[in-house]
Amino acid sequence: MDYGTFRGLYTLLLIILMVGIILWAFSKRRKASFDEAANLIFADEEPTRDGNKNAGAKQE
Repeated sequence: MDYGTFRGLYTLLLIILMVGIILWAFSKRRKASFDEAANLIFADEEPTRDGNKNAGAKQE
């Protein structure tokens, strides 16, 4: 097997891997978990005992 054939097979492997990742990312089975992960930033934080969410922050 010469160098050109090896490079061609390697390129084919990378293309198949890329298509697999794209299919995995856009599959309907993964949509719910991706939507949940996307909305984690909007989840409410638990307040501390004194009711202040930013208990560690410096107050002026």
